[in-house]
Amino acid sequence: MPKEKKSRPPYFNRELSWLAFNRRVLDLAQEELFPVLERMRFLAITSSNLDEFFEIRVAGLIQQLESGVGEVGFDGLGPREQLRRIRAITSAMVSDQYKIWDSEIIPALKKEKIFIKSPKSCNSTEKAWLKTYFEENVYPALTPLAVDPAHPFPHLRNKGLYVLLTLSRPGERARGVPDIAIVPVPPILRRIIRLQSGGQDEYRIVFLSDTIKYFAESLFPGYKVRNSAVFRITRNSDLYFDEEETQNLLLTIENELHKRKKGDAVRLEIEDCVSAASLQSLIDSIDLPAEYTYKISSFPINLARLNDLFELVDRPDLKFAPFKPFVPQCFRSGDDIFSVIRQKDRLLQHPYDSFSPVEQFIASAASDENVLAIKLTLYRTSSGSPILKSLKDAAENGKQVTVLVELKARFDEENNIQWARELEEKGVHVVYGIVGFKTHCKTCLIIRSEHGKLRRYAHLGTGNYNSKTAKIYTDLSLFTADDKICSEIADLFNTLTGRAAEPHFTKLMVAPFCFHSKFISKIDREIRNAKAGKKARIIAKTNSLLEQSVIDKLYEASQAGVKIDLIVRGICALVPGVKGLSDNISVRSIVGMFLEHSRIYYFENDGSPEVYAGSGDLMPRNMFRRIECVYPVEDADLKRRIIDDILPAFLKDNLFASLLHSNGAYYRSSEMKSSQEPFSAQQHFLDEANSTALSSSLILPADAEGISEDVENSENASEENAS
Repeated sequence: MPKEKKSRPPYFNRELSWLAFNRRVLDLAQEELFPVLERMRFLAITSSNLDEFFEIRVAGLIQQLESGVGEVGFDGLGPREQLRRIRAITSAMVSDQYKIWDSEIIPALKKEKIFIKSPKSCNSTEKAWLKTYFEENVYPALTPLAVDPAHPFPHLRNKGLYVLLTLSRPGERARGVPDIAIVPVPPILRRIIRLQSGGQDEYRIVFLSDTIKYFAESLFPGYKVRNSAVFRITRNSDLYFDEEETQNLLLTIENELHKRKKGDAVRLEIEDCVSAASLQSLIDSIDLPAEYTYKISSFPINLARLNDLFELVDRPDLKFAPFKPFVPQCFRSGDDIFSVIRQKDRLLQHPYDSFSPVEQFIASAASDENVLAIKLTLYRTSSGSPILKSLKDAAENGKQVTVLVELKARFDEENNIQWARELEEKGVHVVYGIVGFKTHCKTCLIIRSEHGKLRRYAHLGTGNYNSKTAKIYTDLSLFTADDKICSEIADLFNTLTGRAAEPHFTKLMVAPFCFHSKFISKIDREIRNAKAGKKARIIAKTNSLLEQSVIDKLYEASQAGVKIDLIVRGICALVPGVKGLSDNISVRSIVGMFLEHSRIYYFENDGSPEVYAGSGDLMPRNMFRRIECVYPVEDADLKRRIIDDILPAFLKDNLFASLLHSNGAYYRSSEMKSSQEPFSAQQHFLDEANSTALSSSLILPADAEGISEDVENSENASEENAS
């Protein structure tokens, strides 16, 4: 008898799974529970996410195809098939974006006296005002670019906005090749123009690109504009260099950033009113295959610019209500923060708990005469960050300050270079980590002299040292003075700043050294317990699940009878609900008011649960190509908070959770369990924070921020959002 061929386990494709995540973001633009300006903002986020997806992921697939590599992932799809499916899905997604904008958001805004207009639809008074505005504020900044033998086709910058014009002299016969010109939309000008008409409580809005297009003929005296269309190009924006051959990483990345602006075109978005001849001329000039062209039937071309409209419109009633993060009593007592941490470990859940204790921790260290040294990893931070100021102050106060700056934090490279230089100027010792690995862990270590001995204090997080994103990303922060954990954090910093081929970690799971092996061993333990009839369960909350051996081990655990609940915000290659393989695994994604960013890992361990949190997702890059730190939560009270409140709330969510099915489709939990009372985990935590703050009569005017404060998109939507 021939051996029966073993069937290959099923996996979802990474790129298609990410597109399914972005579809869930787009769904929030139709969320009736959200105010209209917030719904509009989710349209902007969807577009920003798509930009980065094309700049990095689609660009990579196109490169594979052109180089003839044709790499097939463990899901079985090659680059050509992936690009074909991406084209179909993104075309439908973009079409749906504009349908929502035109048929739902614009009418809803109109009811609130916010009118989105084109120059053509303006009345005579508005047109006269707009003409004056154009002549005084726009025309002087414009540079029309003819395209002819004397004027070669210009380089078009990544994600820049342009107007493509077809010109002719009156009475001149049309030629085979059209006379075209391009007008760049200056990035320095405001993209949203508020017309000075109507009442003070009204907003009448036109877009800058449409205004330039409308008055473009004035830029070409003696010519008629026969056709005009706004367009933008997305280019390959990944950085390519060999770190091992690089003598100065900072200078190398600076040079690569200049190249990024000139990467190959990977997408053209253009109004569908463009003439066929002008479009062909443009496609030929930018050397882009026609299948990467997306025709847009509405305006604006770049929906990410709706963020500008969100900021312009001063209507708090159309945005999420302001929220005051809660500061736990122990951090408000006035006690020395180090004595607070010495008493017991402390856990914060951002954004419901304020980020200010983290800033206070570092600020106190900067001014405390007993603090000798501060060590911190910096992946992303915000402009004007109090943490950066504290680090500079600490160096000026004579403390030994070491900051590991990750120069390759995608789309934040320029910011990080600037901050690295500012820190160095103040005497901070700045290092850039281990060659070949991104330093993604979120750790801070403070060394303090107490009673003639040295004592260490640590902050460990799942999110960046960024006070802005801490208001809209959900993350966990742990403060500890535990000797063993702090000792291992010290070893981690020594590894990052010095050399250690095989550092040893017992408490921590640190990538690339032991995160993967320890995670696999903990799943194996649950498998053994299940087979022995002992208690076995796994709950994992992560941004992405893509590492094949972890997925295979979870399949094995499911087959052994381990109940597995996965909360995966973004990419998930694991296929749940397959009979005999993954029928004990559920996968849900929560996309809501806040960006779910915390990573939490729970192992039942036969009734003695272990809980971990940290920076590492379950992806190959996080386990093998990054420095990640996943830490145990061992304090009984803190562990109980995670086990009894935080994780159950995520599993109970039936408002903003979507359940992944074996066919790859996500269905909202409310559709699956309509008999249950509506429950949102995020709203639950908001209510908890508000209730606790009210009961303690807490007022935090400095922290009272709107939920949807505009953040620098590179998290985010940035790499963090995309992940």
